[in-house]
Amino acid sequence: MHAHEIEGQDAATAIRAAGLRVTDSRSAVFDALRARPHASAEAVYAQVAPVLEHPSLQSVYNALNDFADAGLVRRIEPAGCPQLFELRVGDNHHHLVCTVCGAVVDVDCVVGEAPCLTPSDSAGFVVHEAEVTFWGMCADCAASAA
Repeated sequence: MHAHEIEGQDAATAIRAAGLRVTDSRSAVFDALRARPHASAEAVYAQVAPVLEHPSLQSVYNALNDFADAGLVRRIEPAGCPQLFELRVGDNHHHLVCTVCGAVVDVDCVVGEAPCLTPSDSAGFVVHEAEVTFWGMCADCAASAA
């Protein structure tokens, strides 16, 4: 399932299509990620807690891990940052991360088809995906630093 396919579906349809049972908690987590890409489990919890009858951080972690295992979300783990989750899957995009405020932005591959990078020595691996994180300052932080 590609990002554009997921973005056009409601939570229940996307969750069912991933082979998972639809629950209020899973639906709320999906909607939270749609509203806030690159969210940590704690950020998702803060967003869903007011709308769920019995919210728990553990149920958010469970939903996110179930989604990741089913290919519904992508887990990204920038060094020194909490694990982040996004609904954009299946397109081998990369990320820009601000070293000051922690903002995360998607960046598409610049040339070629996935994987867009070729290792100098693949050591016999058949490469399916490349994950690149660019570190720097976002425009707002750079302007504040000037």
